[in-house]
Amino acid sequence: MSLQEKFGTDVLLTGWGHTPFGRLEGESVESLVVTAATQALEAAGVEPGAVDEIYLGQFNSGMVPLGFPSSLALQVSPDLANTPSTRVENACASGSAAFQQGVKALLAGTARTVLVVGAEKMTHATPDVVGAALLGADYELAGTASSTGFAGIFAEVARHYEKQYGPVSDTLGLIAAKNHRNGVRNPWAQLRKDLGEEFCQTTSERNPVVAEPLRRTDCSPISDGAAAVVLSTSPTDGAATDPVRLKGFGHANDFLPTTSRDPLELAGSVAAWARALEMAGVGLDDLDLAEVHDCFTIAELVLYEVMGLTPRGEGRRALDEGWVVPGGRLPVNVSGGLKSKGHPVGATGVSQHVLAAMQLTGTAGDMQLDSPRIAAVHNMGGLAVANYVSVLAAV
Repeated sequence: MSLQEKFGTDVLLTGWGHTPFGRLEGESVESLVVTAATQALEAAGVEPGAVDEIYLGQFNSGMVPLGFPSSLALQVSPDLANTPSTRVENACASGSAAFQQGVKALLAGTARTVLVVGAEKMTHATPDVVGAALLGADYELAGTASSTGFAGIFAEVARHYEKQYGPVSDTLGLIAAKNHRNGVRNPWAQLRKDLGEEFCQTTSERNPVVAEPLRRTDCSPISDGAAAVVLSTSPTDGAATDPVRLKGFGHANDFLPTTSRDPLELAGSVAAWARALEMAGVGLDDLDLAEVHDCFTIAELVLYEVMGLTPRGEGRRALDEGWVVPGGRLPVNVSGGLKSKGHPVGATGVSQHVLAAMQLTGTAGDMQLDSPRIAAVHNMGGLAVANYVSVLAAV
C-alpha cells in the first residue's frame, strides 16, 4: 500500500530550487531563502499567492542573531502576505522535518500547495561559535567546550565499530574518495575535487586527524546554502519538469542520552527506514539510488548496514563490490553527499530531496544515472536521534 492508497491523497514534488553550497560571503539567511524559494515556485509554475502554507527548516542554535526566521520566505513576493509560515527545527534533520510537516499539511487537507525551504548560514561564525551551536544537539556535551565537537562524537562510533568488527580507517577513506569523486559532477557542491583513495586513506599535513580515527576527509564541511521544494496534491500547470511522487515516509526519534542508545545500532534510523519502505510498498532492491546522511564517513558505512544493504559489520562489501557507485546495485550519494556537497544544516534534508527528484526527472545533468525510477532519502539529527526517510518515485 502506497502513501496515496493509505491516505487517499497524492503528494507530489512539483518544483524545486537550490543555491550553491559553500562559503557564500555575500549571502544572508534571508537572501538564501528568497533565492531557493523563488526558484522552486518558478519551476513549479506556481504563483506565490497560490501557496497555502510555508515550512522553513533551520537549526541556527545561535549561529546567526535572528532566531525568528519563519516569515523570511514572504520576502519572495507581496502576494505571500499572511501566508501561514512555521520554522521547523530538529537538529541536522531540520530540512526533512520541515518537508514532512509540509506533507502532513497536504494529507490533513488544510493545504493543497506547500512551500518547503531549508536554509543555514554558518561560515561567517567563528569555529567556537559553530562548534558550540552544533554541540547543542548533544545531550551530554551541550553547553560545554570541546576541541573535536561532533567529529569526536562520531569518532566514538568509529572506535566502537573497530572494536567490534576490526580496522575501519581505510574503509572510511574509500567512502570519502567516492563522495568526492561524485561531487565533482555536482555544480552546487562545496568541494568539487576528486581527492583519490590514497589521499583520503592517508594521514598527512593536508589531511590531519580531527578525532581518531577520523581525518579531515572523513568530515563534512561547514557550509552556507539553501534548497526549496513545492509540494502539491496534483500536477501544476507550467511546471518545468514532470512531478515526482512521494510514495512513503518514515520518522523515528531515539532517546537523547547516549547511555540509552547503542552507538552502532542507530535504532531510530532502522525504524524510519522500515516505516518508509513499508508505506511505499517497496523493498531495498526496488531502489535505484539513495541520498543518505554522511555527515561523517562512519555514518555512511553504518547506514549501509542499517538499511540492510549488507549484514552488520560487513559494510565494506558495498564498496569492494561496487554496489554504491553510479551503475552499482544501489548508488549512494551520487550528489557527493554531505561530505562533498556540504552540510548547511537546515538545508541538507531539503537538498537531498531536490537532488533525488532531479535524478527521477532526468534533470540531474552530469550527475544523472541511467533512468532511475525510485529513490530514497535519509536524513538524521544528532547521532541518529531524529531520523527521517522518504521514498520518491518518478511519475
